[in-house]
Amino acid sequence: MIDIATALFGEPINVIISSNSDSGILTDRGFRHYAKSLGYNAECLNQHMGGAQQADLGDGFGYRDQQIILRQHYFPIFGTCWESLAGGHHFRAWRQNGTEANTGAWFLAVSKEKNLGDAHIIVPDGYNIGRDWLVDKAVQGGRYKGTWWKADVEWREGLLEPGAEGINHNISQDGLVAILTVHKL
Repeated sequence: MIDIATALFGEPINVIISSNSDSGILTDRGFRHYAKSLGYNAECLNQHMGGAQQADLGDGFGYRDQQIILRQHYFPIFGTCWESLAGGHHFRAWRQNGTEANTGAWFLAVSKEKNLGDAHIIVPDGYNIGRDWLVDKAVQGGRYKGTWWKADVEWREGLLEPGAEGINHNISQDGLVAILTVHKL
């Protein structure tokens, strides 16, 4: 439940979109639409300057690069460009769809980062803050292109060890994982 960000450290996978969710969001396209309903979008001008992080979801693929990275969308035009400059919420996502576990569930490493001048490092308590922001949006519900979604959340202990050991930027996190079951309304 910790991805690989550097040779020694990773970021917590702190949100899971359950395979019991609406089947539409268990696809790449549907998941992107759902993420837009929460206030996330593709990176500024679809450009990613950082390295890819890797995770092993136990689905038979082993460690693989993030499939999606999305950032907080502030404004209708160039909204994620502002996040790239000013900082904000973002996540990396992997879908569990290998030969040993083809559930379609999405595993997210969610956080809040500082601005470009601070090299986009994670804010203090940023893993918990980012996770909680996304969960709040999901539980409140949102819409994109006429489709509405709303999520139920289950908080799970024991999947992540609380603290900062092995965590990128030595930022402590509380060890809670939010498991979201998303319903199309």
